[in-house]
Amino acid sequence: MELLCIQSQEHPQLPIAELKAVMECEDIDADIDVITEGLVILKNISEENLIAYYEILTKRLGYTHEVHELIAKSNVDDLNEDVSKIEWCRYIDETFAVRVKRFHTEIDTVATERKVGSLILDNCDGIKVNLTKPKSLIRVVAFKNEIFVAIERIKLNKKHFEESKPHKRPFFYPGSMNPKLARCMVNLSRVKEGQLLLDPFCGTGGILIEAGLIGCKVVGSDIYWKMKNGTSINLDYYGIKDYRTFNLDVRELKMYEKVASVVTDPPYGISTSTGDIDGDDIFKEFFYAIYDNMRDDAYLCMASPHYVDLEPMVDEVGFEIVEQYGIKMHRSLTRIITVIRKKLD
Repeated sequence: MELLCIQSQEHPQLPIAELKAVMECEDIDADIDVITEGLVILKNISEENLIAYYEILTKRLGYTHEVHELIAKSNVDDLNEDVSKIEWCRYIDETFAVRVKRFHTEIDTVATERKVGSLILDNCDGIKVNLTKPKSLIRVVAFKNEIFVAIERIKLNKKHFEESKPHKRPFFYPGSMNPKLARCMVNLSRVKEGQLLLDPFCGTGGILIEAGLIGCKVVGSDIYWKMKNGTSINLDYYGIKDYRTFNLDVRELKMYEKVASVVTDPPYGISTSTGDIDGDDIFKEFFYAIYDNMRDDAYLCMASPHYVDLEPMVDEVGFEIVEQYGIKMHRSLTRIITVIRKKLD
């Protein structure tokens, strides 16, 4: 069986990297077929694992907009015939809508939706079209001459990433990371539900919110009491229960339990302050402080400016870089997302 994923095209690499990281840490056994940027199919999924995998992906992913069970593959010429062959009563619950998504094709979206909808009605008794609140959503994806027909079994909550933007939280401070990137970084750290995740520069708590929402235990610390307190306010607002926050310098950090994951956005630039630490020393001090607080199999995912060379620092401490991605912020700044782990013996 197969799952079709429609991904964000905000970044050329992060959506697929996030998907691969989640599949790795959740032991999702499937082959990845990248059709084009923004369209991925997970193949060779056993029937008994399909729904479990579906639930994990829709709960966790940030840069994937939709996940669907693939019903059929066709092409522009054979679409009508192939749709007519499907036993639609097995899939549709009372009401349905057909929605077309195009990638590099000029297929007529409205005409295709109407024709496929008509063929489905002819095929199955007792169902109706409902374009506003259908119980079943049929997703038709067109890529060049190929057509993929799928059904949405579990809806991914895309509204969350809009509704939880930093300025919409009870405690706000400028410069906070957007929730979609925060979720992606949590996923890149390979953390699992029930495991302990740490953000030692927690700011307003955006990373901890996203980790908490996928079921992690979370710990945050910040050198400023205002931030530590604001993080607690925001975590309470989003219903995160299993958390602890501390007001301390990262160099004083001694965790009561070694963490499975560290995800953080250390402060940098003229708009931030880190007490008595300046420049690149922020990162070096951070690496030394965090090393003994991490499990041997833990991952660290962090953001940094492009002008800071992390590699010699992580190498000196005993870490290694696993992967890196650049995000252009503006003309003079690219934010680098780096995934790091302890060196393997």
